[in-house]
Amino acid sequence: MLSPEALRLVTMEVLRPHAAVVAKTGFPTVAQGRVYDSQEIPLQAIDPDRAYTPVIALYSGDASITPRGEASDFTDVDHRAVLDIVVELAIRATDDSGDFADAMADNDPQARLVLSALCSKVRFLLERSAKGANWRKLTKRVVSCEAMPFAVPDLGLRFQRITLRYTVELSADVYDLDNGGLPEPLRSVAASLPAGSYAKVKLAELAGYFQAETPEALEEIAGTVNLPGAEQIEAGWSIGA
Repeated sequence: MLSPEALRLVTMEVLRPHAAVVAKTGFPTVAQGRVYDSQEIPLQAIDPDRAYTPVIALYSGDASITPRGEASDFTDVDHRAVLDIVVELAIRATDDSGDFADAMADNDPQARLVLSALCSKVRFLLERSAKGANWRKLTKRVVSCEAMPFAVPDLGLRFQRITLRYTVELSADVYDLDNGGLPEPLRSVAASLPAGSYAKVKLAELAGYFQAETPEALEEIAGTVNLPGAEQIEAGWSIGA
């Protein structure tokens, strides 16, 4: 299931555009370039001069392919996937092992507004903005989007962290056996990404796993014809003859 991975990579380009990375300005959210692919927030990302640092991390979740009906073949399927977008206001925390990055645990109404606004901006960029066009090419339909707060009620802790859990319906992969490379619609999406962008480089790496595989040509059809009141007749046809 390659489409869920591609969806996460394309999300990276939407939230951290390559042009902004090169220019070091023009990022679409207050997280700036602090958008991370399948990894925790590094300690060096924390701005020591601020009370908290907005950051985003992306993770691929569950994925499934199911036939649309009992009579459906393997090309007629529903393809669903989960994309987790972890949005938080990070701080430098300390325990017995030393310093580490963690979500702010203070009850700060103003910080909560900043966090909610960042979550809303992420949704806008993916679902509505021109920057999210490639994201929407891969996503046939948003089944649900849950905003999941992080808290430890027994300890009275409410962290400034929200996970946006997208459950989406994706287009099924269409493979090019003769030429290899990425299946559609991933191939078209990858071609439209900026040269040198994180998503384009990673998708190009994935394309290397799909080699051309030309099936053997059908040259002859042979069989036996049963005619009433007559002997069996063996017949054969050569393709192109």
